[in-house]
Formats: sequence, C-alpha cells, structure tokens
Amino acid sequence: MTTLIYFAIIILVPLYAQMKVKSTYKKYSQIRASSGMSGAEVARRILDQNGLYNVGVEETPGVLSDHYDPRSKTVRLSTENYYGNSVAGAAVAAHEVGHAIQDQEAYAFLRIRHSLVPVASFGSNISWILILIGIFSGMTNLLLFGIIFMAAAVLFQIVTLPVEFNASSRAMEQIVSAGVIRNDEERETRKVLNAAALTYVAAAAVAVLELVRLILIYTGMTRSED
Repeated sequence: MTTLIYFAIIILVPLYAQMKVKSTYKKYSQIRASSGMSGAEVARRILDQNGLYNVGVEETPGVLSDHYDPRSKTVRLSTENYYGNSVAGAAVAAHEVGHAIQDQEAYAFLRIRHSLVPVASFGSNISWILILIGIFSGMTNLLLFGIIFMAAAVLFQIVTLPVEFNASSRAMEQIVSAGVIRNDEERETRKVLNAAALTYVAAAAVAVLELVRLILIYTGMTRSED
C-alpha cells in the first residue's frame, strides 16, 4: 500500500503541476495586456530600463520554450509570447528578463546553479545505470555511487527553486515599474508566475522523495549484509 501511495505521488504531483501551468497559461494568454505591448517589447523595455542593452531578445520555436541563455546573453521567447500581447506573454517575458538581471548582478544561487549544470547532467545520466546494476546485483558500492550522483542532480533541482522564485519576484517588480500592466492586472500576472513556479517545486519534491527511497533501499541492503 505504501509503495502504491509513493508511486501515485511521484506520478500525480508533476502531472498536476504541468496541467496547472498549461491551463493557467492558456487562460491568461487569451487576455490582452492593457499596454498592448508584445512579449518582445516587454522584454526589451525592462532590459533597457536596467541598462542591459547588450542582452538580445529573440524568437525561439516551440510552446513555453522561453528561456534566458547566459552564454549568448539572450532572452529567447516562444513565437506566441514574442509576438503576442497577452498578460501571460508579458509575465513570461518579464520572468526571463529576471534571469538576465540575476546574471548581471551575479546572483549567488544562479552562479551555483550554473556551476552544478555539468555535474547534474552527468549525474542524472549515469545514476540510474549504477543504481539498477547495484540493486539487481546486490553490489551496494555501485548503488551508493549511483545515489551520490543522483544527489548532485537533486541538489541542482533544489538550487533552482530560489533562482526561479527570485526571477518571478523581480518580474513582478519590473513589470509594474515599467508600466506594462495596470494594478488590476497584477493578480492575473502573479497567477501565471506562481503556476510556472509550481512545476519546479513539484520536480524538486519528487526528486527528493526518490532520493530518500533509494537511501532507504541502500540502508536495507547494507543491513542484510551484516
């Protein structure tokens, strides 16, 4: 019964988060922002307002594929958000610019996250191979190494949380000061940002649960060896 509850949690929590962000985005992508500015214009205004004239704004294919690329110093917005003038598009654009501002200010958690990228990427790729071999062969040392590599990936997920929450906080502050939305649109904008943040919370929670489960498996295996 406990196992069923566990698997229900790790499947349903991320699924709910994804459904929430998609439904919220869809709802507010149909509501026009009072300023009438496109996502590209919103991003450009906030960037210029913060002296980030060297940061570019580009269109990128896909849906909700918006991101900030610190290597090329570019805010990339999905087609709908780049050209659209919805409340959702403005919120997403402001959020990505929030990351650009973090980059400019050398925000501590952003720097930590960037430093963890290669370790987390390698860890997430190799961890399950070591874990599965360790469990089925009874080789606890391999399982332990797999858990350590997975812990690096989990740490990346955890460090991502303050980065994303801070970017959303900056987005709200900047989008208001730039005159992109009216006071009565702040609630709608915040809903979009909160829904997006929920996906990161869900991912981190599931990652921690999985790590704890594997640690318990490892503990049980080592005890049986004694």
